[in-house]
Amino acid sequence: MSKLVPVSHRELIRRLRKLGFEGPYHGTKHPFMVRGDLLVTIPNPHGGVIGVKLLTIILREAGIERDEWLSV
Repeated sequence: MSKLVPVSHRELIRRLRKLGFEGPYHGTKHPFMVRGDLLVTIPNPHGGVIGVKLLTIILREAGIERDEWLSV
């Protein structure tokens, strides 16, 4: 099984869109993306990369398996 690697904010949004999410929409504090009834909060784009730990939390919240993420 391949390992997750840090991704940029732009790459996170690109992959989530390929997985059927719409957005990002601007919330009160953080942007979010939507797929059906599922709402996923994404970090603010402050230029840094999204680390593996935060990426794992986002994927769990979105209901995306590691293999599904790596295949996109």
